[in-house]
Amino acid sequence: MFDRSDDEVLLVPAAYPEFGVLDAAVDRRDWAGCRAVLDSVPLSGRSMLMRYAAEKPGLEEWLRYLLQADPWDSTASALLGMHLTDVGWNIRTSMRAEYVSPAQFEQFHAWLRRAEAVLIDGAARAPYDPAVWSARLTTARGLQMDAAEERRRYDRLAAADPHHFNGQRQYLNSLLPKWGGSWPQAHAFAREAMMAAPPGAHQGALVAEVHVEQWLDLGAEHEKAAAAHLAGARDSLHEAANRSIWHADFRRDLGWVSVASTFAMLFAEMSDQASAARVFAMLGPMASRWPWSYYDEHDETVMIRRHRRRAASALTGGRR
Repeated sequence: MFDRSDDEVLLVPAAYPEFGVLDAAVDRRDWAGCRAVLDSVPLSGRSMLMRYAAEKPGLEEWLRYLLQADPWDSTASALLGMHLTDVGWNIRTSMRAEYVSPAQFEQFHAWLRRAEAVLIDGAARAPYDPAVWSARLTTARGLQMDAAEERRRYDRLAAADPHHFNGQRQYLNSLLPKWGGSWPQAHAFAREAMMAAPPGAHQGALVAEVHVEQWLDLGAEHEKAAAAHLAGARDSLHEAANRSIWHADFRRDLGWVSVASTFAMLFAEMSDQASAARVFAMLGPMASRWPWSYYDEHDETVMIRRHRRRAASALTGGRR
């Protein structure tokens, strides 16, 4: 099934040429070049590219200059908001709240409030730019706004783009227990979004992502419960895979590697090796850091290779 060395792992963004083009344009502060890339892709892919670009350090001065020259440029507004949010989140870190110091939280919230100021103006000038609302869902979660405000922002996103996968992932995060939501809420939203989207769309991964989060939450202290959860999720995950990565209309466009990687990890962990091998074969050498980065080894490629080999070995009875 595998016609290449299973030692090769190409992590995103290697799967997407647009990342390299955008990266080079940002480095040379070529806004026309940035817009050419961002305006050429579907709206959810645009948000994905912008979140990637926003991680680069030292963008604030340049983006504020662009906004001063053209306050109606919602792409610059969204990118600046994402960048300021990313700076704040790096200070907070991805640790659970109990491991984040009061000083970190203070700086984190200060940066998010700066992002909010930019995004509020951007939303007022361009209320139908989904990248702005996707960014505002992230700041709402970080600033711990109430569920009604988070839903209001999601509804504005959906009005702009009903199946905006990257924005839906942001809203889904706010429904998780670690951000004040609940498992029933998160599972219900994920399935609702999947069923509403066209067959073959990426939304099936929302269902998989909730299962990843619940498995990890249980596994922190209750390994048997975590294993039982995955065993019980089999039908749900197969339904989601059939509506997304295994559907004839599934497109390998921006974001597809992360979508497939999520299913690969879950199928591997639940010992559904035939399904895992099928997804690994689809991916070839490609992989995304998430969700593999959740493992304690802190080296995604180690876990990807390990599970890829196990899946292939199971299909051949241990012969390679």
